[in-house]
Amino acid sequence: MARYREAKCKLCRAYGEKLFLKGPKCNTDKCPAAKRPFGPGQHGKRRKKDSNYGLQLREKQKAKRIYGLLERQFKKYFKLAERTKGVTGHVLLQLLERRLDNVIFRLCFVYSRSQARQIVRHNHVYVNNKKVNIPSYIVKEGDSVEVKGKDSMLKTLSDIRKDLKDRSVPKWLSEEKDVLKGTVARLPQKDDIDFSIQEQMIVELYSK
Repeated sequence: MARYREAKCKLCRAYGEKLFLKGPKCNTDKCPAAKRPFGPGQHGKRRKKDSNYGLQLREKQKAKRIYGLLERQFKKYFKLAERTKGVTGHVLLQLLERRLDNVIFRLCFVYSRSQARQIVRHNHVYVNNKKVNIPSYIVKEGDSVEVKGKDSMLKTLSDIRKDLKDRSVPKWLSEEKDVLKGTVARLPQKDDIDFSIQEQMIVELYSK
């Protein structure tokens, strides 16, 4: 995942919504995006109106921040979406959602996608009982995803799962209650994404 060295909460404030980049802090009353629902900086309350290009660029940047991608990675997904049958914008979002690190996050095993990426990199994630340590691995319909490791780590993740009991698992994934395991029941659709990403703006930006 691309490293962002500034305060992550500034990104949520800049885009006007929670992107869940900070971990447990995002689910508390201490979340800066909830306490100060306006842009960061001295001019945050009086943001100038963006041009059409500015709105398109902003939407692309927001999607990149949410999934933790650099421009080269993000553009690669867009090119793949263009070559895939279907509506390009919807296919793009579907590919991003099917990333293995995102699946771990969506199953509520971890607080954030950066934490999910770390778990994948450390060889704790298995897809169809085979170890996969590539966060960008694209899961398929019917795949089972499970986290394995030492009892201490599994207990920590189980505690996180309890903390996130109010965060719902999307319908395209099915979870098993007693173990850190889930299944890709179907491919994700636009309605399954709980972020307001206007994918058509991204398509228009890359089509210029």
